[in-house]
Amino acid sequence: MAHLPFITTRSGQRVGHGQPCFIVAEVGNNHQGDMGHARRMVEEAAKAGVQAVKFQKRHMESLLTRVGREAPYGGANSFGPTYGEHRQALELSVEDMAELKALSESLGLVFFASAWDEVSLDEMLGLDVEMLKVCSADLVNVPLLRRVAATRLPVILSTGMSSLDEIDAAVSLVRSYHDSLVLLHCNSSYPCVEEQIGLPVMDTLRERYSLPVGYSGHERGLAPSVAAAALGACVVERHFTLDKTQIGTDHKASLEPAELASLVRMIREVESAMILKGKKVFPEELAAAKKLRKCMVFSRDLPAGHVLVPADLTTRSPLDGISPVHWDEVLGAVLLRPVKHEEPLQWETISMRGADASVASSST
Repeated sequence: MAHLPFITTRSGQRVGHGQPCFIVAEVGNNHQGDMGHARRMVEEAAKAGVQAVKFQKRHMESLLTRVGREAPYGGANSFGPTYGEHRQALELSVEDMAELKALSESLGLVFFASAWDEVSLDEMLGLDVEMLKVCSADLVNVPLLRRVAATRLPVILSTGMSSLDEIDAAVSLVRSYHDSLVLLHCNSSYPCVEEQIGLPVMDTLRERYSLPVGYSGHERGLAPSVAAAALGACVVERHFTLDKTQIGTDHKASLEPAELASLVRMIREVESAMILKGKKVFPEELAAAKKLRKCMVFSRDLPAGHVLVPADLTTRSPLDGISPVHWDEVLGAVLLRPVKHEEPLQWETISMRGADASVASSST
């Protein structure tokens, strides 16, 4: 199948190769279930310069079995005595999501979410989102993935915790409906150690599927995400938090506002640095060469008619005479006038007839 350079959302946002990197602040559940906190996160993400904010939506009865909901869930990161109560405490209502979508779009951001179950998918579709995210956990969830693909909305699909065979099947399913698909290379460890990130896997995905490929990072720092952009990631998604010390498992692998702003700035700098494809000497470099490069100068006073030998010349800055790249050419040339010590050698000061004769003599 032909390579698709980008996908286009309803609002005209292009996401793909050849486009500016689509930087996503993954709010997830780091809003702590607090709507005021969520609003501030959207505002801070916009200030940082991202293009999109992404949330997560779950409906507990559709997501978890009764046993799963009632499983004890204690520890420092718990928001409730059972896993179901813990997860529910981190949820926002669909009405809250509608308000956050309106706020995001008023700030020029694309709003979208990963729906973890079919009820949540219906809720997101009811908000008229312009793209959908399928999380790594649901890459193998055929019925949910089929419903996502059937919407024909652009899909961003994370590939963490997935084998190539599993990705093959997921890509084939989505492509049976449409080709508006972006894959995100991802390691689903939180946080992920650098040795397990595997940025070259992006090339594997591009070559295997001929699709736009991005990166969803769970590392603690910035460097792998910046490197991903340099290696052609069309999307960079990072978890976002207002405070890494908050209760919750995602915060430690998330970026605070200043870090997110730094990431955006560095990615844009990398994009600018990747524009030039061929070697070119710029006017600013020529000015530097004039100051820093050397020319040939005379190592002593010499009379007119003198035939130049290596001992007559040396090199000095600035570049006010003949470049030493011509060193071998001028040896054997005849001085047309007297010259002074450290005077730059100029073409009009010498006759090359002597040099030509010297070359001819040495070749016989």
